[in-house]
Amino acid sequence: MPERQTHTRPIALAVWLVIAGVIGWWAAFTLTMERLHKLEDPNAIASCDFNSLVQCSANLESWQGSVFGFPNPLLGVAGWVAPIVVAVALLARARFARWFWLLFELGMLFAFGFVCWLIFQSLFVLGTLCPWCVVTWVVTIPTFYTVTLHVVRAGLLPAPTAVRHAADRLMGWVPLITVVSYAIIAILAQLQLDVLGRAF
Repeated sequence: MPERQTHTRPIALAVWLVIAGVIGWWAAFTLTMERLHKLEDPNAIASCDFNSLVQCSANLESWQGSVFGFPNPLLGVAGWVAPIVVAVALLARARFARWFWLLFELGMLFAFGFVCWLIFQSLFVLGTLCPWCVVTWVVTIPTFYTVTLHVVRAGLLPAPTAVRHAADRLMGWVPLITVVSYAIIAILAQLQLDVLGRAF
């Protein structure tokens, strides 16, 4: 069996993690500030409230917006620090143990699953599109794909050689896979919310 490549230094992955981490953190921070502003003044209109379809308030004030007893954006403020730290460490030639990568992958799996649940809630229950939530979706989806494929291709998860090679080849297809994922969400949003009809 080939030696696990726990010491690989994926530069492209590191660069993407920095970009995604900064964007995701900013979206979460902005949403957190919007929530604090609403707590100070319940009658205040959030800066991301444009109409009944595109708004943040409905999402932030719903039970779905505080699933764990506190505003969801706080998860992002704390969570998006991890990809940034990992990326900077990789660029500095740090080597992580297998257990570290597996914990990181577990965190990304949770983030991806949570985002998928929030997308469903937003489209099929709340009937709104929160701009900053969408930004979070946009960066979480490809980040999950890239981290998962890296963990598999590096042999950090038990998998046959053919599977690891397939994951390595699929890494180059992440942009297309991501665009397809976005397209599916956009189609669901159009079918459920009539985005084009309500926006124009």
